Amino acid sequence: MASNRLLIPGDILAIAIITLIGFATHGEAEVSFLPRMAAVLFPLAVTWFILAPSLRLFQQEVVTDPKQLWRPVLAMTFAASFAAILRGLILNAPVIPIFGLVLSAASAFGMLVWRGLYLLLHRKAL
Repeated sequence: MASNRLLIPGDILAIAIITLIGFATHGEAEVSFLPRMAAVLFPLAVTWFILAPSLRLFQQEVVTDPKQLWRPVLAMTFAASFAAILRGLILNAPVIPIFGLVLSAASAFGMLVWRGLYLLLHRKAL
């Protein structure tokens, strides 16, 4: 496994930032929206940490290889899709397809940025 002391907390922080940015773009970043933010954040984090190991996203040879940056994008695309469904269940609300698509795209991009930064930090540390 890679040095997960930075990787796992970074993944969690990336997911939190992605969620916060999503709500802020809709003008919903106040404290009163925390329960709704949690209804996105927790399913997204759970599905990420369920899917990421299957794509070896915590193994040193994968997280340090720039050719493998497609893996977090793929994992987050699926994780966000599942998270949108879980969110609908948590809120007892319909799953709006465009929400799932936007959540998937934004989350995949956010995780790509974070994992790219992690890769750069790792290379500078060598």
